[in-house]
Amino acid sequence: MLLTIDIGNRNIVVALFRDGVILSTWRLFTDVRRTGDEYGSMLTSLLRDDGLDMKDVEYCVISSVVPVLIGSFVSLIEQKTGRKPVIINPTIFPLLPVRIPETAIHEIGSDLLCNAVEAYCRYQCACIVVDFGTALTFTAVGATGDLLGIAITPGLGTARNSLFEDTAQLPSIPLEAPPSSLGTNTIHSIQAGIVLGYKSLVEGLVRQMKEDMAVQTGISQDEIKVVATGGLNSVLKPLTDIFQDVDKALTLCGLHRIAVILQDKLPQKGVS
Repeated sequence: MLLTIDIGNRNIVVALFRDGVILSTWRLFTDVRRTGDEYGSMLTSLLRDDGLDMKDVEYCVISSVVPVLIGSFVSLIEQKTGRKPVIINPTIFPLLPVRIPETAIHEIGSDLLCNAVEAYCRYQCACIVVDFGTALTFTAVGATGDLLGIAITPGLGTARNSLFEDTAQLPSIPLEAPPSSLGTNTIHSIQAGIVLGYKSLVEGLVRQMKEDMAVQTGISQDEIKVVATGGLNSVLKPLTDIFQDVDKALTLCGLHRIAVILQDKLPQKGVS
């Protein structure tokens, strides 16, 4: 079995694959104060509840945008599986089908790289991945596998929480479309500003990126596929037709694809 771990700023998503199929996924709260032993106990318990065992893991790959937690997870994987996990970092970039610009090698988030690799390999064309996470990110990949660029803005939940936390009288509201952009009460007014505002942001930025990709590479804008991922994509999905595909598991599938690519090139050795 193959274990993928995606360590994000708010959540850690763990998935166990067998023959390319996700057997189980688990979501843990990201807490930098927890030790590898604590996370190890939690994972062992979760796998046991699903009738699985960490000892059956043959390969593990980790993506993390929280550097302080990498060591903890490396230790727990070595302890629980007896194997050294592969970390998504610049040392493996030359082995991947997506080419990273020199200026971005030490800056690109590993989750965005997983998105780019999976989208490009899956669709075999130029694409833009819109990831609705803590940050809302737009990752553009050219038709020949070059990472062309990334745009980053605060995510919908981040914008909503910031407004609620930094104001005295505005409430936290559900992220759903209001009846109209003309809000007649506080909740509908905030929903109009955030939900409908982000709809315009996403559509406008995707259009701009398509135009810039066409100018830079000569590709037709109609050939660029737009795919959405991340938990909050469901907020905008009913409101726009800009996405040709939606896959909440895109990042995990990207981790799995990278692991498959690396298995022959970077076989994992047992821990002595």
